[in-house]
Amino acid sequence: MIRFALATRTFDNSSIGGHLMFRSNFATTSLIVLTALTLAGCNSAKEEPMTPARQVHEDVIVLDTHLDTPALLIRPSFDIMARHDPALDYSQVDYPRMVEGGLDGGFWAIYTPQGPLTTDAYQAVRDTAILRAVAIHEMVASHPDVFELATRPEDAARIVGEGKRIVYMSIENSYPLGEDISLLKTFYDLGVRMVGPVHFRNNQFGDSSTDPDGQQWHGLSPLGKALVAKANSLGMVLDGSHAHDDVVRQMIDLSKTPIILSHSGVKAVFDHPRNIDDDLLRKLADSGGVIQINTYSSYLKKLPENPARREAFVELMKEVGSPDDLSEADYAKYIEKRREIDAKFPPEQADFEDFMAQLMHALSVVGPEHVGIGPDWDGGGGVHGMEDISALPRVTERLLAAGYTEADLENIWSGNVLRLLGTAEAYAASMRAGKEH
Repeated sequence: MIRFALATRTFDNSSIGGHLMFRSNFATTSLIVLTALTLAGCNSAKEEPMTPARQVHEDVIVLDTHLDTPALLIRPSFDIMARHDPALDYSQVDYPRMVEGGLDGGFWAIYTPQGPLTTDAYQAVRDTAILRAVAIHEMVASHPDVFELATRPEDAARIVGEGKRIVYMSIENSYPLGEDISLLKTFYDLGVRMVGPVHFRNNQFGDSSTDPDGQQWHGLSPLGKALVAKANSLGMVLDGSHAHDDVVRQMIDLSKTPIILSHSGVKAVFDHPRNIDDDLLRKLADSGGVIQINTYSSYLKKLPENPARREAFVELMKEVGSPDDLSEADYAKYIEKRREIDAKFPPEQADFEDFMAQLMHALSVVGPEHVGIGPDWDGGGGVHGMEDISALPRVTERLLAAGYTEADLENIWSGNVLRLLGTAEAYAASMRAGKEH
């Protein structure tokens, strides 16, 4: 049924959104599939026509700028080709749901939590990050007819045109680089094209927006400034999500190419350190940058306190340590205990309207050329009414109803980030050409 779902995208012969090649490549496949289903006496071969909004969603390239799914790829029990249920195993991204939700791909994140700033810790976390990159490559290599690694902006349309899903790579938290920023070239060679300096805590590169101890560097550290220059020279897009506002401002000023906030929000709707105010939002847009709105509930609205639930999770984490280090049997027990806590102390969540309020405000301030969507799937994102990627068409439907055009949707879903990727690539090429001459 997955291949049939792909084939149905050939029925529209228009070239809207640059997908004509996709439809042409799969026209023969559609006829073969439909014929086979008819001969088999399948009464469901004829599907209901797409709504106009869903057709637009299918016509544009839909990218997500922050997928934390690589953390699941290392688990033998997780099958990216099987449809999972977030109510059972908390996963939010897999291939069947990518088809269902019209997600063409995105930036698959190499994430490592912040740890001590020591040589031994740097070496250990470096290896963890490289193994995350390897896991992404293994996913692509295991399913070459479904996924393809992308490193250039033009790869996106070509990969979609071939009926496959796009796999760009990013780094969330540059902590694994230690104090050797030349290591960034290794990750570039592995396919990484987006990099963020920090996560929840301050590190060797700069200040986090959420470190409980406050600022350490008052922005970027000297090493952080060198990281900006290194990323520029390689052709990587710099990501300011999780960074303190001072870091974001300095990244905008120092970077030779526009930066992105791959999964952030706006303070005007909800004042949280992970969100930015309208002045910084305008500064970002004036520099050519882009903000991608997330669905992390506690960044969208004030949630009621739930001390019993919090204490239950503290005790669970004391018991299991890092879930990444658990055996398959112990990980299954961990998931079971998480479900027990959720049943006993139901989590408070924002809803789809809270997410849309953030998105619509950002659009009203800087327009569709500087706004996109990065919900933070498999990293804490998800709201009532949009629990996983299968619900993404709801966003397109609402934006069209609000008067945004198909061209606007193309920018919001992928055009803006691909523009940034192209600008970063062009700058790096000009630097190399200058050195050669």
